[in-house]
Amino acid sequence: MRLGILGGTFDPIHLGHLRSAEEIREELGLEKIFLIPGAVPPHKDTSPITPFPERLAMTQRAVEGLSGYEVLDIEGLRKDKSYTIETLKDLHNRFSTGAEWFFIIGMDAFLEIKTWKEYTRLFTFAHFVVISRPGYANTALESFVDSLNVGFQKGYGNHKNTFIAPCGNQLLFYETTGMEISSTRIRSLVSQGRSIRFLVPETVRLYIQEKGLYLKNGNA
Repeated sequence: MRLGILGGTFDPIHLGHLRSAEEIREELGLEKIFLIPGAVPPHKDTSPITPFPERLAMTQRAVEGLSGYEVLDIEGLRKDKSYTIETLKDLHNRFSTGAEWFFIIGMDAFLEIKTWKEYTRLFTFAHFVVISRPGYANTALESFVDSLNVGFQKGYGNHKNTFIAPCGNQLLFYETTGMEISSTRIRSLVSQGRSIRFLVPETVRLYIQEKGLYLKNGNA
């Protein structure tokens, strides 16, 4: 099985998240992508975030009835911060040892990966698929990858931005359809009483409206 992982605060999840996931799923032939909302994101600032149960519910509604996607609440079950290394360990324990994992991450987050807990071990648990973001050019990739001190070697073949770790897992860089949508912008629009149609799935928009999320200062 080839399985994808897309984590995030998802406050709220939006069409930019989902379109990137769909393109990666198709490109890599993934059987399923697991969406994993972070319960206590360790790298967010001190600004308040919407309670985990509501972010989980929005994520579930976003992919309700869609094949190839499943939402997991494993980070909500832990009391500690949502460290990626612990999530990857949990997934390996839960699923068949024959599963091949692909961890999907934005370029902005990837460039901060040295601040993550046990970051050099992350690449032993999964392939990493890095998605380009607006404003983050794919420049000096090789020097940054070298600076991770993981032992990546430049790959060859059809995909020019491929690196291979000593364990055999790959680091892949992809560009997906650019959709300049952000959760921050969505929260701001809601707080101003403006429409967020076509920025989030309709099920998510209705949930936000029903629960009265983001009406005060952009927060729940």
